[in-house]
Amino acid sequence: MLKTPTVIISVIISFAFISCKGDKDGGNGYGFSKSATVFGIKILATKATGDAKILHAAKVMAQYLDNDEDGKVDNQAVVDQLKSVNATLVMFKDEDEADNFHYDGPDLNHAQGLWDEETIPSFNKNSSNSRFDASLEEVLHLITHEGYSEVYPELAEKKGSKLASAMDKARGGYFESPPANYPAGAWYSYDDKTCEYNCMITEYFYWALTSLMGGQSYPGRLNEIGHEWKLNTPEKLKTGDPDVYGILTDPQYGLPSILPDGEYNGYIISLDK
Repeated sequence: MLKTPTVIISVIISFAFISCKGDKDGGNGYGFSKSATVFGIKILATKATGDAKILHAAKVMAQYLDNDEDGKVDNQAVVDQLKSVNATLVMFKDEDEADNFHYDGPDLNHAQGLWDEETIPSFNKNSSNSRFDASLEEVLHLITHEGYSEVYPELAEKKGSKLASAMDKARGGYFESPPANYPAGAWYSYDDKTCEYNCMITEYFYWALTSLMGGQSYPGRLNEIGHEWKLNTPEKLKTGDPDVYGILTDPQYGLPSILPDGEYNGYIISLDK
């Protein structure tokens, strides 16, 4: 789920307004005690967020940005864009901590939330899982929403872009907000009423790309997500949505093709001192 400013009210919208401090122990003095840096992109976390969960999210981010794990980013333009807007992953123990958090630092207008309790390092795309690893979703949202969609007009999160047009086909038509009932034959039917058109594109980007990378096809997964997304395997995506398949496999965009597993080998990632 894309945790946008309208969803994480006390985390993002209030960043610019709240002046009382939250987690005061150490860290950057703005309520976050812990941090990590991946290719110049910050991850900020509270004291209650486990170190192992922060490092896992950092390694997932590194694998998305350096998919061949040679220690160098695969798409410098995207990373430069992320850094230019101070794109930041913010981590909390859970949604309750996020809702009650107080921040007194510089504006974080390009942030994405992720909770400790939904970050699952043991996730394995090749076996049954009791829960999906949300870091694979939320980290990717940050990278696509703040990076790829800003660098490439074809991937822009607005009506008329190549990606948006593919999504309109997947939903069975153009809808500014989720319809009461999607047309028969739609294979993307996200129904969160808080998610407007651009948000729908972010979610579509996530579903399609992670399905292409084999992240949505483990046993039982289709039963969990079929009400929202039906093309959960690379084969289904290629035959069922050739438009987005063509976009995601176009080498000009330098998109990742291997799903992160949290075992990054490009360089040693650790918490900031």
